[in-house]
Amino acid sequence: MRMSVIAAAMAALACAAEARTTVTIACGSVGIEAELCREGAEAWARRTGHAVSLVSTPPSATDRLALFQQLLAARSSDIDVFQVDIVWPGMLAEHLVDLHRHLDRAEIAAHFPTLVAGNTVDGRLVAIPWFANAGLLYYRRDLLEKHGRAVPASWDELEETARVIMNAERAAGHERLWGFVFQARAYEGLTVNALEWLASHGGGRIVEPDGRITVANPRAAAALARAAGWIGTIAPRGVLTYAEEEARGVFQTGDAVFMRNWPYAWPLANAADSPVRGRVGVAVLPKAEGGRHAAGLGGEMLAVSRYSTHADAAVELVRYLTSAAEQKRRAIKGGFNPTLAPLYEDAEVLAANPFFGALREVFLAAVARPSDVTGARYNQVSAAFWNAVHSVLSGEAEARAALAGLERRLVRIRRGERW
Repeated sequence: MRMSVIAAAMAALACAAEARTTVTIACGSVGIEAELCREGAEAWARRTGHAVSLVSTPPSATDRLALFQQLLAARSSDIDVFQVDIVWPGMLAEHLVDLHRHLDRAEIAAHFPTLVAGNTVDGRLVAIPWFANAGLLYYRRDLLEKHGRAVPASWDELEETARVIMNAERAAGHERLWGFVFQARAYEGLTVNALEWLASHGGGRIVEPDGRITVANPRAAAALARAAGWIGTIAPRGVLTYAEEEARGVFQTGDAVFMRNWPYAWPLANAADSPVRGRVGVAVLPKAEGGRHAAGLGGEMLAVSRYSTHADAAVELVRYLTSAAEQKRRAIKGGFNPTLAPLYEDAEVLAANPFFGALREVFLAAVARPSDVTGARYNQVSAAFWNAVHSVLSGEAEARAALAGLERRLVRIRRGERW
């Protein structure tokens, strides 16, 4: 009898220990990402009886990737769940759990197919979509109306409108106003911005789906030369150091007419303490003659480490955070685009983000970075590209010469006829 009581007590203790499993998650920290991640993870913990621990990560995607690669290469079990960028699955796949073995087929199929395909490496689903992204043009609606200007559909129109409004407002006393801010620091965000410029000029996507390196073409050179002309004219030289938050800071304080950024900036620009609240509009990015409106495809996924000692609980956390209810909460509070199509017709989501209705089509036509074809070498490709682009923007190199040098660099990275 005594032994059975002891056995029961030990079993109860074991169950209690299991209930107190702590799952560690590393989320992004751009805007209110960390806050929303913490809220969602803690809600899951209250529901399940488990505990969660959040790891602080750098705001730069480039720095975050380097940190994750270091941890995973060491087979560290310190982090169970990783927030991964849309272009990372090919680089991190060997270290991530195959979610096909844990999630129902219907759960997976509910997400945008293009995102699911991007997270599938050699038949393994190494991450599940959490939120989608597409580059957008933010503009000061009040300033355009004041100066009788329409929302620009072309880069020519944006340049002219930015210059006219900037000069007029500066003459009236707003000396700190700039025409256009974007992400031009030498990092992954510049790859996305520059890819949008290329595509909007008909200049390709660096490496084509069949593996051809096409970046050294006249239209691509024209796109970069145009962007270089913005520096110091309609954009501050400081933009060469801007990532998402720096650009948002300038725009949200009222010191820019136009901004390129992701959808997350919308609720922040319209927050109660925002100086531009109620005076901001959103549109598709402009295009050049012969090009198209091109939004860079972005997004973040959730993945479970193969080295996690709490894989089952980690998968359950991922399932909860990517659920329709949690994605809806994040869309309403943080402006994060769902990866589930029905939420783009949800009245509450659309009330909080009026432009979401049109974004579904933007996502379908968005420009993907060439991570699918370049695989594990994507990071090298992107770094070579953003460094070449930055040299053009900063005036250190001429566009055609920089792209010719980039092409030679990409051939060396490819190391053969195929990626």
